[in-house]
Amino acid sequence: MMELIQSTFMGQVTNTPGFLYGIAYCLGLLVSILVCRKKGNGRQVTLRFLILSAFIITSMVLTDGILPQPLFIPFEIVVFLLMTLALYRCCDFRNGNACFYYACRSFMMGEFGASLHWQIYYFLVHSMGMNAALIWGLLHMAADYILVFGILYLLERKINRNPDEIVITRGAMLQAIIVTAGFYAVSNLSYVLGHTPFTTSFTSELYIIRTITDLGALAVLAGLHMQITDSSIRLENELLQQTLQLQYDNYKLSEETIALVNQKYHDLRHQIHLLRSGMENSAQAEYLHQMEREIKSYEAQFRTGNKILDTILTAKDIHCQSVGIQMICVADGESLGFMEPMDISALFGNAVENAIESVEKIADPDRRLIHITVGREKSFLRIRVENCCDEKVIFKAGLPVTSKGDERYHGYGTRSIRSIVDKYKGSMTIKADDGWYRLRILFPLDT
Repeated sequence: MMELIQSTFMGQVTNTPGFLYGIAYCLGLLVSILVCRKKGNGRQVTLRFLILSAFIITSMVLTDGILPQPLFIPFEIVVFLLMTLALYRCCDFRNGNACFYYACRSFMMGEFGASLHWQIYYFLVHSMGMNAALIWGLLHMAADYILVFGILYLLERKINRNPDEIVITRGAMLQAIIVTAGFYAVSNLSYVLGHTPFTTSFTSELYIIRTITDLGALAVLAGLHMQITDSSIRLENELLQQTLQLQYDNYKLSEETIALVNQKYHDLRHQIHLLRSGMENSAQAEYLHQMEREIKSYEAQFRTGNKILDTILTAKDIHCQSVGIQMICVADGESLGFMEPMDISALFGNAVENAIESVEKIADPDRRLIHITVGREKSFLRIRVENCCDEKVIFKAGLPVTSKGDERYHGYGTRSIRSIVDKYKGSMTIKADDGWYRLRILFPLDT
């Protein structure tokens, strides 16, 4: 291995060594991994990255200079797939499209980094007479790679601020693959066709074409990424606003329905009392008493001090009673006074709906439970929505995966809750353990 590396710098400089490309590809991977959400803890991610990087670099070194030209493209495809595998193992993406998408960006970062370094190195050795000894080659490589990939990392952080909010569709993935394949073909066309208007047979010109083409690929991919980011954020905001509006509309409808039901309940109760007062038959009186007990569930039961919260909890509790779910609530609704009505309806509407959806799947009637707590604790407002849960909850990008089957727009109820929490500078945690699903929210209160 060391002999191969040594020949890289002390041999012919007219061919770019695979060793340099292998390192550059891995550094491109590292940039993408650093800016995306990790899969597992730091030690696990580091180990996976090092193992796959070692495999990529070793394969590039061992095949350098001996690979037949017809096998070069298939081999590069294998390297690309290894990079995709590394991203899949190290990053927690929403879907498989993102793995290929970020692999394209990492691949072109590696191409550009290696091309730029070797172009400068070739110029210094061939035109400036720099010593081509191994130590100087390694030092020069380290300096170039630290500078190039350091700049790329800073740029990636700038244009990739919220990777969890970006939805990589199949179309976006295919665009990235087409851009990568097209620019890669153009940058290496001179190796196949040396005498055309777009290629050259001169080594120095070949390196210039390759470096500029790779830079162009990075620029196009960056532009594509910014476009995807803008579209994703715009779509995210639209869907969240729709979720907020839907829950608020549900609240207004529930408010009208409950008011009507309460009115009818009170009218019916008075009629039952009138009938009972003139009734001597005990069996008929018992029947009326049973009827009164049955309709009592339709009377508004919650008095938390917040009209919106009362309406939402009452509507959800009526549904819970109809499906055999026990909802227990202890709430200080007055403490929600700092929140806008639409935010209150969306937060509690989504939270309780998610809890009901989960509990409805439980067969054991003793475990069909939902606990809701809202109250002040020192200078904070604490909200807890907890329910029994027998399913294994899978989390992606910090949110539970929806059970409704749409991976692209998964968990927008929970995402809506998170956006409300962020709006009021609160914090939110979601856990699923010991047979319980726990949503806990903490808001700071002005004192």
